[in-house]
Amino acid sequence: MFNNEEISEEEINPAWERTAVSSDRNTRLDKFWGTVLEEEGVSRGKVKDWIKAGYATVNGNVCTKANLKLNGDEELTLAGEAEPTTLIPEDKPLDIIFNDGRIAVLNKPAGLTTHPAPSCPTDTLVHRLIHHFPQIRDMDQWRPGIIHRLDKFTSGLIAVALNEHDRLAMSEAFAEREVRKTYLAIIHGVPDRPFGEIDEPMGRHPVHKTKMAVVLKGGRDARSSYEVLWSDPAKRASLVRVRIYTGRTHQIRVHMAHIGHPLLGDLVYGSQQHSIMERENKPLADLCSRQMLHAYSLRFTHPETEEELSFLLPPPEDFISLLKALNRSVQRTGLIGMPCSGKSAVLNILKEQGIPVFSADASVARSYEKDGAGWEMIRQRFGNRFSDPESGDIDKGKLFVAMRDDENLRREVMNIIHPIVQHEVEEFFRENSGLPLAVAEVPLLLEGGWHTAKIVDAIIGVHCPVEIRTSVLREKRSLSPEILAVFDSWQWEEKAKLACCSAVIDNDGDLEKLKNETLRALDELAALRSEKEKRFDDFLKGLFNPESE
Repeated sequence: MFNNEEISEEEINPAWERTAVSSDRNTRLDKFWGTVLEEEGVSRGKVKDWIKAGYATVNGNVCTKANLKLNGDEELTLAGEAEPTTLIPEDKPLDIIFNDGRIAVLNKPAGLTTHPAPSCPTDTLVHRLIHHFPQIRDMDQWRPGIIHRLDKFTSGLIAVALNEHDRLAMSEAFAEREVRKTYLAIIHGVPDRPFGEIDEPMGRHPVHKTKMAVVLKGGRDARSSYEVLWSDPAKRASLVRVRIYTGRTHQIRVHMAHIGHPLLGDLVYGSQQHSIMERENKPLADLCSRQMLHAYSLRFTHPETEEELSFLLPPPEDFISLLKALNRSVQRTGLIGMPCSGKSAVLNILKEQGIPVFSADASVARSYEKDGAGWEMIRQRFGNRFSDPESGDIDKGKLFVAMRDDENLRREVMNIIHPIVQHEVEEFFRENSGLPLAVAEVPLLLEGGWHTAKIVDAIIGVHCPVEIRTSVLREKRSLSPEILAVFDSWQWEEKAKLACCSAVIDNDGDLEKLKNETLRALDELAALRSEKEKRFDDFLKGLFNPESE
């Protein structure tokens, strides 16, 4: 009996069991099995031969008619004949983590098939095993020593028995769920909850027979639990630790896809999400050369000594490289300051440095134009009260006066406009996710709670002495002292705003000094990025400490 997250019973024994469903109605028996076994490299002609030879049953009765049409509710089995080939040892390396002459624990690399199958008759882990451990050749014709299985593209810990007695004992321990198996996976998105249990039965996909799926009828019990260990700042992906309590084919991949978070690089159960990633962030997608799943921890009782053995194995380089690339996502930086403090001048300096910038003021102006998002929502709420009769745009002057005189109306307008701006800012950061830094100027960022909602990673504040801000710079913007005072009243006091900043730029009205101050702030942001990478490296080191699991 084998029990592993990605074990496939039809690969352990040349017998397959399936339940026909309504979508299989009128499908020929040989076509049904040909579709099921296509990924195993078994041809439809071979299936037809097996059926004619009496190796198929329908509802428990032998059926030799390959052209039998199904009703869509039958219990079906098929047993094929093993191919007359011989396992030939292959002198290729094995990463042996533990070996006491009875049990061996190996590090299986991604890309290596565990044991021979019709679709992979050579160059498997078993071929290497019988070279390094020739004593196991008499245990089983095709899978000597194999206790459990890892999928070809899953890396990590796999245990092997070096004699038949221990193989049977370990197989029973797996079957009785006495072995603790934990995996690391990188999944698309961020689950709603940091912890979760998935208890959903699994079986063959009702339409795509080469896939597994959560099924309402005819499935076998399948239970997994997950813990979110880390999510990248852009919420594109998360690192999760997954424990499985049953051993269904592709269990982790199916269960995580079922809750909307398939594994990165999984082209079977996460093809749609992978296509989006290829379109929006191809460099990141190119790092997903396989499904990102790693057998991370394995605990079991030694069948002879009864000693509790525990193994922990960090993921391979491709797994770590992808995590680090996700962690290096754009530093989402907000730019704030009191009205007329010089934020627009700082934005221009940043643009000159090749840094992508976003202006909330420009966003709001676009939104107020006819047919803009803000225009539409304000008209829905207030009718034509604030529309310019000539252009049809929102009359910003008229709207400002109303907001100044009516605090409730101001809050209502802010509740309309802020989500629109936030959406555009998040899209701006997403579009620049492959760059080190992007800056969005959002005057009311703190007032809107963006810092606590973690919409930004860092904040630059622009400080300008009040005597300059309220005179020279105010006049440049053609604002009256009264209007500036109103704008000031809608914001936090400057001391509180600057206290929340990662870096502060001093602006005394000298453009050359402002440029130097901006470059200094950029150096401070770069230092924060370096600190972030160091913290992430420390996090990974701590994660792979044996005491962490």
